[in-house]
Amino acid sequence: MDKKVAELMVECLEAEGVTTIFGLPGEENTDFVEALSQSKKIRFILTRHEQGAAFMADMHGRLTNQAGVCLATLGPGAINLLLGVADANLDSSPLVALTAQASLNRIYKESHQIIDLVKLFSPVTKWCAMIHLPEAVAEMVRKAFKQAQSERMGAVALILPEEVAGLAIDATPLFPQEPKLTMPNTQQIQKAAYIINQAKNVIILAGAGIYRHHAEQALVEFINQAKLPVAVTFMAKGVVSDRDPLVIGTIGFMRHDYTNFGLDQADVVITVGYDLVEYAPKHWNPNRDKKIIHIHGMPADVDSHYVLSVGIQGDIVSSLSALGEAIKPRSNLPKHMNVVRQLIQNELEEHKNNSAFPLKPQRIVADLRQTLADSDIVLCDTGAVKMWMARLYPCYQSNTCLISNSLATMGFALPGAIAAKLIYPKRKIVAVMGDGAFLMNSQEIETAKRENISFVMLIWRDNAYGLIEWKQKLEYGRSAFVRFTNPDLVKYAESFGIRGVSIRSANELLPALKDAVASNELVLIDCPVDYSENMKLTDKLTSVLI
Repeated sequence: MDKKVAELMVECLEAEGVTTIFGLPGEENTDFVEALSQSKKIRFILTRHEQGAAFMADMHGRLTNQAGVCLATLGPGAINLLLGVADANLDSSPLVALTAQASLNRIYKESHQIIDLVKLFSPVTKWCAMIHLPEAVAEMVRKAFKQAQSERMGAVALILPEEVAGLAIDATPLFPQEPKLTMPNTQQIQKAAYIINQAKNVIILAGAGIYRHHAEQALVEFINQAKLPVAVTFMAKGVVSDRDPLVIGTIGFMRHDYTNFGLDQADVVITVGYDLVEYAPKHWNPNRDKKIIHIHGMPADVDSHYVLSVGIQGDIVSSLSALGEAIKPRSNLPKHMNVVRQLIQNELEEHKNNSAFPLKPQRIVADLRQTLADSDIVLCDTGAVKMWMARLYPCYQSNTCLISNSLATMGFALPGAIAAKLIYPKRKIVAVMGDGAFLMNSQEIETAKRENISFVMLIWRDNAYGLIEWKQKLEYGRSAFVRFTNPDLVKYAESFGIRGVSIRSANELLPALKDAVASNELVLIDCPVDYSENMKLTDKLTSVLI
């Protein structure tokens, strides 16, 4: 029976298992919105900005490995999606962006609101295409999801002209098939085992591919069988619990941090699920002298600081299992690795009871960790706040400290928290942001309030773009054009009909956090932070010897 293309599109999305779409309607996607309104399987979340919708889809994809979906109209609406789409693509979060376009009889000439959307999205997606023919819809939707969800995962954009959406079609969806990764090559396993067994100091560098491959348990078993230390990237925090004594810390800070010292003395680095975009190899292999064993579901990118001794491509779980059987366990953790781990613990302990006001970053991190259970989730926005959280926040489960360190854009944490709460309604969610990042997408508070989605917003307020100020002072000894003023954040929260809390002393934060988290309400906490600790940290790191 004939149906509209827009109706077939919705059927295809249902066949892909889509349960939520984030976005805004427009004149040119009315057929699709009407069809979507009749779906009994898909919930549409109306957002206040397309950028917020894209970040929600981005986070949905990261947490589920199933493509998050966002929707916009043509022209300005599509352009507003771009940042979140690019963030998903570089962070390897599966995402499908759907946008409208003007009629085919207008797109070849100068016309109202028309830009070339294929050219717009192509640089920031794995694949982008416009649907010209009704007969192509089922195949193109299936291809979009297959591309987004295949390693290396990322973003895809599909563009639907308005008159094509209304055309009649007699077709049915294509249904997804599970992609199967190849088994590791036996010869490569043996070559890697020989190098590892001959090495003096071996370390594992774990990246975001671990959680995409659901390889956390396999990695834990591997490191504890082999007795090898492991460092994790910002995005891989929690893939091995920080309680495991073999975890030496997180790598990705802008200066030579404690964990970097752990890699300095390694002659062999086993990278597992590591994407080069997370943290450039030149920072941990500056002399290009380390033997690198690459374990991933895809081949390594080319980089002069990342020349492989052995590449093991295929299913990460199977690769770790096979390699674990082929290598000899180490007798104990090298002494310098224990020193690295202790330095990080000491830094957090030093200030966890500090009563100074504004609060020390270390105190905020300690109070937040004390508030949350192991499975609760924090989203750390980009800025100085990310550096402190990534370095010091102890993490015990995969994807419970969510950081973007590929595109590393500001403004994702608040809309991302909406998606996280939808996926994990029983977990406590805290969006941690600087005041600069907060106001970039604070309009989505209204979305959360309207949709009855509860989480806590913890604002580290310093009235500046703190990370840029930090870097300027490191480079030039002074800063420029980074200071700003803020509205009264408590009154701002109250204007949305939610509760706002202002921290007036260091000892107020912990009870405020515990109360906000326990309330199951949407709560904003305005917490002044003392970023004089930034320069103290980088000064201290320059004098560390291990």
